Amino acid sequence: MESSMASLAIVLHVCAGNYCSRYPLTEPPCTPSGYVRGNSRNCTSQDSSDCCKEGELYPQYQCSPPVTGDTPAHMTIASFAKGGDGGGPAECDGRYHSDDQMLASLSTGWYDDGSRCNRSIRISGNGRSVLAKVVDECDSVYGCEADQSYPPCPNNVIVASPAVWTALAIPEAQVGDYDVTWSDA
Repeated sequence: MESSMASLAIVLHVCAGNYCSRYPLTEPPCTPSGYVRGNSRNCTSQDSSDCCKEGELYPQYQCSPPVTGDTPAHMTIASFAKGGDGGGPAECDGRYHSDDQMLASLSTGWYDDGSRCNRSIRISGNGRSVLAKVVDECDSVYGCEADQSYPPCPNNVIVASPAVWTALAIPEAQVGDYDVTWSDA
């Protein structure tokens, strides 16, 4: 009990000295760093509902929620193959990859300037768990631009290859849009 009271006294003393704002005990929430206005130019999606809407504001994020041993994320699907719907070559190695490989793209904050490039992450969902290699960034800052008309990626997204979806045995009706958890492997 004395130890608990001493710890509380230290925390109160430190906070009274205005150090709590400098050294928070928890990470601050990830809030938008700005907004980008949508345009409808150059929408090449077969499903144009994925494209930016003219004049609509879309949040931009330079951060993502903190990574824990069980970080909640929203998983979408994309091809990392040449000619696939994932766009250009992977950011980490400048190459295209087979859809048979266990691959992932992370939101800007989780991508962390490429610090997770070519490293494995564990993705868990549907009662299963798989390892996937990070090969790309799902850009949470830029979007609705002249060369592509898609909004910035949300700050809590993993874009996974078809192989990841297959390995997790996600029901067909839910493929493309599924809540999972992940961690560094």
